[in-house]
Amino acid sequence: MKAAVVTESGLVLRDVSPPKPKPNEVLVRVRAASLNRADLSVAAGHAHGVIGGPGTIPGLEWAGEVAEAGPKAGGFAVGDRVMCSGSGGYAEYAVADHGRTNPIPAGMSFETATTLPIALQTMHDAIVTQGRLQPGESIMIQGASTGVGLMALQIARLRGAAVVIGTSTNPERRARLAEFGATHAIDAGDPAWPDQVREATGGEGVNVIIDQVSASVANGNMRAASVLGRIVNVGRLGGTKGEFDYDLHALKRISYVGVTFRTRSVDEVREINRRMRDELWDAVTNGTLHIPVDRSFSLDEVAGALDHMKANGHFGKILLIP
Repeated sequence: MKAAVVTESGLVLRDVSPPKPKPNEVLVRVRAASLNRADLSVAAGHAHGVIGGPGTIPGLEWAGEVAEAGPKAGGFAVGDRVMCSGSGGYAEYAVADHGRTNPIPAGMSFETATTLPIALQTMHDAIVTQGRLQPGESIMIQGASTGVGLMALQIARLRGAAVVIGTSTNPERRARLAEFGATHAIDAGDPAWPDQVREATGGEGVNVIIDQVSASVANGNMRAASVLGRIVNVGRLGGTKGEFDYDLHALKRISYVGVTFRTRSVDEVREINRRMRDELWDAVTNGTLHIPVDRSFSLDEVAGALDHMKANGHFGKILLIP
């Protein structure tokens, strides 16, 4: 099969043997794969959890047809149309644990399906399990114009949030956040943005913050948060180290939670996917939850696809089509 493989000299398209599924896995003929920010690091040769380094095939999510199913693969069968999360999606075939594999709803394309697994799992866990968002509360999504951020806005509205604030420093992307459920769109590059958040919440501050930016906005988040607010650190687009006002953190009695899939066990990820399915699958099936496709590239254009992501000018997901 053809696959994009990490080498000492960069990412190279090679002919390699298809992976063999374990008893609990499915082998999938990949019809579309999505790019995620972590792929940039993996493609550059860095580690991402247990994956990384020469010989690695990047790609955290994909969609296609089951080509082979292990005997403990949760009832999936050859020919099933599925969307998956895992590793190795930049290839013609990839394997996924059955607990990270979901059926593609009837009528949904592979291109649409591949945009969904990471965003659904990440943001249901962040908003519902970690952030404990309740109907009528307020929420802010830092970095809301990313594909995962757009999903977060939609999940928040579905959960009954009264105020849904999305941030983006890009005015064109910020103008589109309302299409995905934002009641307020704020420029996090404006020094006064925490005051704008407090104004949008009637002076009380926001109950839940889903933070994909981190270091550069950490203290601003705490200024914008309510007393007993919850901040969930999902991503670190603004850096991994920065100032942190411990006194403000204590004064507001803020719950600050860090999350990543990199240190989660297979069982933990299966449970995250199960919870997401229980609550969100009807909204997935009827198209309520969706992410736009920004641009598609063929597998042999993988370098161009990664460059497009690095340029940070996209809105929605970037796809690879093997």
